[in-house]
Amino acid sequence: MEQKISLKKYPNRRLYDTNSSTYITLADVSRMIREGNQVEVTDVKTNEDVTAFILTQVVLEQAKNNQIILPTSFLHLVIRFGEGALNDFFENYLEAILRSYLSYKKTMDEQFRLYLDLGIDLSGMAKKTFRRLTPFSSFYNKDSDNTEIKD
Repeated sequence: MEQKISLKKYPNRRLYDTNSSTYITLADVSRMIREGNQVEVTDVKTNEDVTAFILTQVVLEQAKNNQIILPTSFLHLVIRFGEGALNDFFENYLEAILRSYLSYKKTMDEQFRLYLDLGIDLSGMAKKTFRRLTPFSSFYNKDSDNTEIKD
C-alpha cells in the first residue's frame, strides 16, 4: 500500500526518516520509492521542500553505479533547454507519457502471458506471416531459386 514518508534533510546532508526515527541513505530512499511509497523531504534549516533535489540525487547515484536511466543526448537537452522551454513539458506531459507507457506495457505483458498460457504458437504464426512476405520467402523455402509461396 502506498504510504507517504516524511524525511528531514539536515545540513550535514544526512536524511532522517520521521516514521521509523532512523537516519537513512539515498539507497534507502530509492528502495522506499520502488516499494510504491511517496517521499517528501523537508530541509530542517529552511523548512523548504527539497524533494525534487533529493530524488535527483537518487537518480545520479544510480547513474554513478552504471544503472543508466537517461540517455546522454536527453540529458544534454535538459541542460540546454531545462530552465525555460522544457519546464512546461516536464510539469504537464512527461509524467502522463510515462504513466501511459507503463500502462500500455503492463497490458501487453498481460496479453503476451495470456497467449503463452493458452499455448498459442506465436513463433509458428510469425513464420507463416513472414513466409507470405516475398522478401523473406527464401529463408523458409529450401530451394532459394523457387519463389513460389508454400504453406
